[in-house]
Amino acid sequence: MTDAADVADAATARIHELMPLCRTLGITAGRLGPSAVTLSIGWAEALCTGGGLLHGGVIMALADSAAGACAYLNLPATAAGTSTIESKTNFLGAVTAGTVTATATPLHVGRSTIVVETELRDDSGRLVAKVTQPQAVLAPRPAP
Repeated sequence: MTDAADVADAATARIHELMPLCRTLGITAGRLGPSAVTLSIGWAEALCTGGGLLHGGVIMALADSAAGACAYLNLPATAAGTSTIESKTNFLGAVTAGTVTATATPLHVGRSTIVVETELRDDSGRLVAKVTQPQAVLAPRPAP
């Protein structure tokens, strides 16, 4: 196994640990860093809607996972976590085979919100969706 494969395997294991839905859907990680997070999912019949199209909810789950990880990696040290406030999606093309890769990058990193933009592309590099999400920076809860 190469060093790049080891890094990707470790990143995927980390994403599966932090977000069990990613394990359930078969999402894999390519890059986990504060400047960009890259996650991918392969087309599978079980993830489709009618006509063999990858379900929009699956694409949204991929985008939300990538954006959430990106926001998490940009949290201030005192934050307890992050939560999606809103998700604006433009679906631009159907996926009927192959892999979809989501690349999430921060547009704004603040004390109370982090805004992340995610591009989703198919194997040919064609843009199939674009998502913008503000994420809330969650303050730590006081001890009981």
